[in-house]
Amino acid sequence: MAAAAGEAEASAPAAAGGEYEVEGPGVADAEFNKKCIFCKIGNKEESVDLLHWDQQFACFRDIRPGAPHHYLVVPRKHIVNCKSLKKEHISVVQKMVDIGENVLQQNGFDDLTDVRLGFHWPPFCTMTHLHLHVLAPASQMGFISRMIYRANSYWFITEMGKKQENRSGAYF
Repeated sequence: MAAAAGEAEASAPAAAGGEYEVEGPGVADAEFNKKCIFCKIGNKEESVDLLHWDQQFACFRDIRPGAPHHYLVVPRKHIVNCKSLKKEHISVVQKMVDIGENVLQQNGFDDLTDVRLGFHWPPFCTMTHLHLHVLAPASQMGFISRMIYRANSYWFITEMGKKQENRSGAYF
């Protein structure tokens, strides 16, 4: 029953509610992967303090924070990882960034110039569900966190929303 409701909500026109459709290449055939913890969180099947939840996205705290504010923004539909993103996903990534920044502000962090946003590049990601890391203040990240979430490194991609192909042909 919940899956049917989710399908009905997801099929609503994007323009109607100003929401972004999460469809296209890289989206699993089934909208939700029953074995994926992030799919379960997005469907409220796991007990997690959700900082944001809507028809298409969920945001919650990372269980291993790398900064005083460390949140994950995930699409509720299963998208494998950032390597599968294509040109059609630019609006999805931008909405994820917008949600991350809004959650930071709702939690009392307003200096959006001291934020690190990005995706781990496969094979350097532990979860096979697209998730945006939102870390702030970036200036207070410890040595190990600065390495794990190093801007534009081989393992952590921070240049989102640019209309160019990256090294694997994925588009974001």
